[in-house]
Amino acid sequence: MATASIRDLRNHFPKIRKLLDADGEVLLTEKGRVKYRLVPHSPAPAKEPPPLDYWARLLAYQPRAMSAAQARALQEDLRGER
Repeated sequence: MATASIRDLRNHFPKIRKLLDADGEVLLTEKGRVKYRLVPHSPAPAKEPPPLDYWARLLAYQPRAMSAAQARALQEDLRGER
């Protein structure tokens, strides 16, 4: 494990970067005491979004079906006086 000071990090970053690549971790010191730990970033694996339910989506946009009683009442209204 390599160590470097905060000043080295500011002024000699390419050297610190090589240490980080070689050792995988660099301890940063401030006034002779270890204060920080520098490690390479490893991105989290991307989650796949859940598959889309197209049928449920289609049904959400469709109007509700009429009941049989409502259909009969509508037919009677449209029929008029005969």
